[in-house]
Amino acid sequence: MVNVEPTDTAAAMAVHAKAMAGISGYLVDHERTVAAALGATSTTEAFVIDRAGTLVFRGAISDQYGIGYSLDAPRHRYVADALDAAVAGVRPGTSMTTAPGCSLDLAPAVAAATAPATEAAPTYNERISRIVQANCVSCHHTGGIGPFSLEKYEDVASRSGIIRSVVSRGVMPPWFAAPMPAEAGAAMPHQSPWVNDRTLAQADKADLLAWISAGRPKGDPASAPVMLTWPGDAGKSGGREAGNNGGWTIGTPDVIFRLPVPVAIKAEGTMPYANIRVATNFTEDKWVRAVQVLPGDTRAVHHVLVFVMPKLLSGEKRERIEATRGFFAAYVPGSEGTAWPDASEGSAGMAKKIPAGASLLFQIHYTPYGTATTDQTQLGLRFASAPPAQIVRTSGIANTRLKIPPNAAAHPEHASIRLPADVQLRAFMPHMHVRGSAFSYRATLPDGAERLLLDVPHYDFNWQLRYELREPMALPKGTVIRATAVYDNSTENPFNPDPTKTVRWGEQTYEEMMLGYIEYTLANETQAAEFDLQEHDGGEPAAKDEKDPAAVKGEKGRKAFDLLDTNKDSKLDRDEVPQRLRRLFDRLDTNKDGVLTFEEFEKSQGE
Repeated sequence: MVNVEPTDTAAAMAVHAKAMAGISGYLVDHERTVAAALGATSTTEAFVIDRAGTLVFRGAISDQYGIGYSLDAPRHRYVADALDAAVAGVRPGTSMTTAPGCSLDLAPAVAAATAPATEAAPTYNERISRIVQANCVSCHHTGGIGPFSLEKYEDVASRSGIIRSVVSRGVMPPWFAAPMPAEAGAAMPHQSPWVNDRTLAQADKADLLAWISAGRPKGDPASAPVMLTWPGDAGKSGGREAGNNGGWTIGTPDVIFRLPVPVAIKAEGTMPYANIRVATNFTEDKWVRAVQVLPGDTRAVHHVLVFVMPKLLSGEKRERIEATRGFFAAYVPGSEGTAWPDASEGSAGMAKKIPAGASLLFQIHYTPYGTATTDQTQLGLRFASAPPAQIVRTSGIANTRLKIPPNAAAHPEHASIRLPADVQLRAFMPHMHVRGSAFSYRATLPDGAERLLLDVPHYDFNWQLRYELREPMALPKGTVIRATAVYDNSTENPFNPDPTKTVRWGEQTYEEMMLGYIEYTLANETQAAEFDLQEHDGGEPAAKDEKDPAAVKGEKGRKAFDLLDTNKDSKLDRDEVPQRLRRLFDRLDTNKDGVLTFEEFEKSQGE
């Protein structure tokens, strides 16, 4: 193990070395002499050298982990295979791969700190530090959700390789909405329509890359900005501790709900979604003006959706999460709290509602990161000073009958809704799983005019962002909002669990979802009684009592199939079917392969 990070302390390296079970040597190479001799390109790159001093392999240890994805187990163990080959005196089957870690910049660091600024390359203290503070440090600070800190010159200089890579490719800062065409007559045509747009300005990008190419000159310390502080940050897990406002960006919450017991997170592999219900014990309706989800271990929490579940009446069964109907609060890496104007601030006031007796259901996706840990995520709420003039609603435009063919590289799915009232759109949040590659929303107005609402040409499952409009968008009653999702189920998608599968709707990441969440208010709350945004699977919606009988039948068939499919492999084995239905199973199994696909199963709906 070769440590090339000059910012790592002796104490940190001692902990790191102890955790590296099976590693016989731990070499400190903060001058990067060994890394330079090997021509190392990333922090995860492994090298296998035989007894004659010949490099026989360089690249990833295995294919189990990559940027933004992980597998339950590796499909290829590159280093193990190369070691076996070296011992046997033969060439390994694979001699080189890419290594998906932090890119290394092996330019000498000593000269970089003292190099003067040039006309084309600003210094760190005068310019670069301010770019990093404005665009990176909110996540990349000690105890933040970023995997390393970028608060000091030494931090940024030692990570210049990965900074150059992600900035050049547009991966960081994370923002995936395509630029929107300026509307005619716009007061500021070059201003982003998104209030939370994280796009790095072209001038900032050019200066940052020029600074790295010039040798990372440090500049005059007297010109450095005041270092930002982050109260409430914890050091160990990346979570936030109590005290110093506890990391709450919405202000001190009026009430905090915490998972009742810590959730155990294993060290490796994948985990199914955790669905945990927490009682509110509210005896009256509550109006919420600000919400924030605060993970206990941000390294393990991939994303969180919180749903409001109505009070259960006597004899009622606990219902499943209806994700298509919209969430109450959400968390993805980099997100903070969400707040709406309150009447006390001089506005009419906006808020979300939690009915009396309701409970909260936390749906949490955990991603193990190499160390067994626990999480006890929290939800903080701030209440409105008075009932709001406008209720903030979130609904999902969904296609629960999606069907993605095997090996399809760009498969589209669609869903739409017709607005039954005038609305003010406020935000969007697309949701798919690991095969999702693009998502867009478009509106067709009653007069036939078309309008692009949001285009995400490169969807990233690891960054499920909320796109909040700078100014709410008015859409009249009768407008059809159409969502389009594109999926990559091919072998070229490194996140793809199995390109040979026909993929359908499901909660697990090896299944898929198509959900286009929208956040909105009604232009006139008196219309609320007739307002009911429902999800509709493809095509335009119909009134509930006019729903296509074939569609209802198909939904029931899908639910029955999923209920019988106990191992969730998208097919029915004979032993999954009750004894009384096995004769029917044999009749429907027309190709006599011992399994039923959903297409074969559908035939039973008429029998």
